[in-house]
Amino acid sequence: MQQILVYADSLSWGIVPTTRQRLPFEQRWPGVMEIALTAAGHRARVIEDCLNGRRTVWDDPFKPGRNGLVGLAQRIEIHSPLALVVLMLGSNDFQSMHPHNAWHSAQGTATLVDAIRRAPIEPGMPVPPVLIVAPPPIGEPQGPLAPKFAGGREKCAGLADALRETAATLGCPFFDAGSVTPVSPRDGVHLDADQHLRLGRALAEVVAPLLPAP
Repeated sequence: MQQILVYADSLSWGIVPTTRQRLPFEQRWPGVMEIALTAAGHRARVIEDCLNGRRTVWDDPFKPGRNGLVGLAQRIEIHSPLALVVLMLGSNDFQSMHPHNAWHSAQGTATLVDAIRRAPIEPGMPVPPVLIVAPPPIGEPQGPLAPKFAGGREKCAGLADALRETAATLGCPFFDAGSVTPVSPRDGVHLDADQHLRLGRALAEVVAPLLPAP
């Protein structure tokens, strides 16, 4: 069984835009990806570690535990052996309480990759490759998210390019989720079910060549 860890935030957790509800596993993009990989002959198991509000390396001043660096090495240790880690973070780095730009967020992702590679896994277990996925750009925040993500559309500009450069520097594969779907117009941050479907199917095609042949 090839285990794939998805380390991400609410875009991958599957929050339904404008609600506090969650899409079922088979409708969330990690689930869509697992189903597609299985259909292609891979014995793949996707482990979701997706926390609402998770940043790359910064704390949330209002909610504890949202710093993506804290405990990451132990998560790799817990779930090893891993065939792949899919890392899709960054959107929450641009919440209104943060001054960060795309370069800052990409450096946060680079720090996470380093932590994954240095994780204290058991001897003989593989250091998993890391697929860096740029989240779709923040749109115009709507509803309850509007004050939380005010200015996010401008601050996140260039994130995909910054992450692509980071991936190249670190020798990681890269995928731009924004190339297959925008965010939901309903809240300007998250993904609708049809967008999860497109992203999951697209990522299955990216991930398949990164796994051992079925």
